[in-house]
Parts: sequence; structure tokens; C-alpha cells
Amino acid sequence: MIRTTGDDRRFLFLQGPHGPFFRELGAMLRQAGAEVWRVGFNRGDQAYWGREGYLPFTGTQDDWPAYFDGQLEALGITDLVLYGDTRFIHAEAVRRAKARGIRVHVFEEGYLRPWWVTYERGGSNGHSRLMDLSVAQMQKALETVETDLIDAPAHWGDMRQHVWYGAAYHARILLANRAYRGFRPHRALNVGQEFRLHLGRLLAMPFHAIERRLATRRVRLGGFPYHLALLQLEHDSSFQQHSPFSTMTEFLELAIRGFAEGAPRHHHLVFKAHPLEDGRTKLKADIARLAREAGVAHRVHFIRGGKLAGLLNHARSAVTVNSTAAQQVLWRGMPLKVFGAAVYDKPEFVSTQDLPEFFAQPTRPDLRAYRDYRRFLLESSQLPGGFYSAAGRRQLLRQVVDMILSPEDPYDALIAGSAAPRQHLRLLP
Repeated sequence: MIRTTGDDRRFLFLQGPHGPFFRELGAMLRQAGAEVWRVGFNRGDQAYWGREGYLPFTGTQDDWPAYFDGQLEALGITDLVLYGDTRFIHAEAVRRAKARGIRVHVFEEGYLRPWWVTYERGGSNGHSRLMDLSVAQMQKALETVETDLIDAPAHWGDMRQHVWYGAAYHARILLANRAYRGFRPHRALNVGQEFRLHLGRLLAMPFHAIERRLATRRVRLGGFPYHLALLQLEHDSSFQQHSPFSTMTEFLELAIRGFAEGAPRHHHLVFKAHPLEDGRTKLKADIARLAREAGVAHRVHFIRGGKLAGLLNHARSAVTVNSTAAQQVLWRGMPLKVFGAAVYDKPEFVSTQDLPEFFAQPTRPDLRAYRDYRRFLLESSQLPGGFYSAAGRRQLLRQVVDMILSPEDPYDALIAGSAAPRQHLRLLP
């Protein structure tokens, strides 16, 4: 009998989602027999991990490669665990770990949000193995799998906890980070600016909710056909590393110009902001200015965050850079146009039309092919649960520890027919 065990496994964690998820994951790996350490880069990392196996990195970015190599050697690391793979410390660590034959475990927000998170080996998003897997390969792997299709949930399960942990994390860095003098955030803003944005967003939530309800009501009761533009965070790694744009304004300009040139004159365009948009990018003002310049100001709308499902249910099509929210578009069989590298960018269900042509008469996706793709993800890299709420973390830990300890990559296991049975939930407890 083969047991799932952590014996002879030595894990090194780097930065994770804000909150206690990595600490809880590390504790369960220890229970399975593994040894676990974490490198912390600031007071926020330290607070959410604790003392056991904690390794503070207090040097500069230039010191990181040598320090990382030293820890791999000294600790005999067999596995690297991180959240996202594009920030400098993670990209450099992944490169060096792979050169040594170390397993790399990457967590990300769910490709099928909101009730799922992503667990992959080697890389995520534009570095995911999904980029090289065809729909035909996925369909072949599913020939012996019987799974009911799961509805796309309508909203995030732990948004408030996500915002709270983010604010608490940056507050610790701002107020108690003296020991980490070499720390530099991986984003352009400094820690004080990040904290003020998180705090301001928390305080403004009631006012933004009113604004959002009014804007959504105008669209729903307007009686006009409309197309959705799904916006992302400009500083998000998927946007910065896996798209042709350096700023969100570039995408806004392209989308509005394509709409003005191609869409029927009675159609409207609705820009839907990311739920975590914090105001660092002046989206509303830029959209209003660009719409005026294109002569379509009366046909362009902006909605700040909120639920996506209600808007999708009445939209004609959607455009995005490479937002994971596009999965909900495809699930509904709606036409979709993308501009960046995305794991769902398959010719079977993403339009290859020019943007004006797409707005004029968008081609529909092959819904059967997309549902096979979605089933493949639910049987491999997509796990029910979340990083931030206690219920979401409990649900995630029920499956992910065994997957981490498995010798097989989740995609390889499914293709080989050796994947363990999966839990599929419509709602979290």
C-alpha cells in the first residue's frame, strides 16, 4: 500500500496570499512528516507565519539570488512553494529551483473564480502548462472521467477578508518594518501609498456601493444592447507580464476606438472595474475622456466593481486583456475577444476577429469545447475553497496537501488516468 507522506520532503515557502493560509498549509505538511521553512521579506510576512521555521531575509534585491541558493543548499530543499511567479524574487527563485531539479508549487487566484483557487507545478498564467495543452488533448484525458458540470458562481466568497488582510499586511510593513531595511515592494507604489489605498478603499466601500447600484441600474433598465469590457488591476502580474499593454489606458483607448468604429449605433459599451480596484488608476475619468474624443460618450458606461453575473446575463459580448473573469463569459456561451496571453485563449472558443468586426458581428464560441476545457480544469488544477475566509481555507486544505505531496503534476495525473477523485461544490459550507 502506498501512503501519501511528507517523509524526506523539505519545503521552502516564499511569499503567499495575505493572511494565514501559508501558515496553515505549512502546519499540515509538517503533520504529514515534511520539514517546512519560510523566507519572510517584511513584517507582514512574519506576522502571518509565526516563529517556527521562519527565515527573515533582510538584504537587498541584489543579495537575494546568493541568499536563496545558500538556503537551498543548507536546508536540502526538495520543494518550493509560492504565490504567483512573476515578481522578481519569485521569478529568480523559480529559475534557480528548476535548475536544481526542485519541484515548484505555484498558487494563484482561481482560473475559474470565485469559488476555486489554482494550484499548478512549474508556473501559472502565461507560464502555465495549460498554454501548451490543446483542447483535443484535454478531451482525450476526460474520456474516462464522469463529472457533472458546475455552475459559475456569481460573486467572490471572501472579498471583505481579502481587503482586510491586505490592509493589515501593509499596516505592519508601514509601522513595524525596521528590521527589514532592504525590503522593496514588487509594485511601483511604496508601502505607505499601498496602505493608504487599502484604507481609503475600506472607508469608501459604502459610497462606492451606492454609486455601483445606480450605474448598474442605468444599464439594466436602459433597454439597449451592450457589450462588456472586463477590466483588470493595472499593477497585476497577468496584465503587466502577459499582455501587450503597459498601462490600462492603452487598453481603454483600443476598446473605445474599436467600439466606435464597429458597433451598431444603438449599442452601448460597459466597462466593469475589477472588484479590488483601489483608485490608483483614474479609470472613470480616462473612460469619460476617451469616449468624448471618440464621439460615443452617451453610449459608454463605467461600473465600479460589484457582481459580474447580472451584467453578463444580458450582454451581447465581452472584451478583456486576459482577465480570469472571461471564464464566466465563455461558460455562458458569449462571444469573447482577448488581447493578452491567457490559459483560456484557445481557437475553439476565443474570437480571432479584428475588434471593430467583433463589435459589429461577434463570432460565438464552441460551447461544447469550452465545457470540456472547464471540466479538465476542475479535474486538475482548480480546487474548491479560497485563501482568505476561514471556510474557504478549510475547504482548500482538504485537497491541496495530498496534491502537493503527490509525485505527479495535476495535469499529468489526469492525462495518465491516475488522478484522485475530486470534490466539486456548488457552495462552500
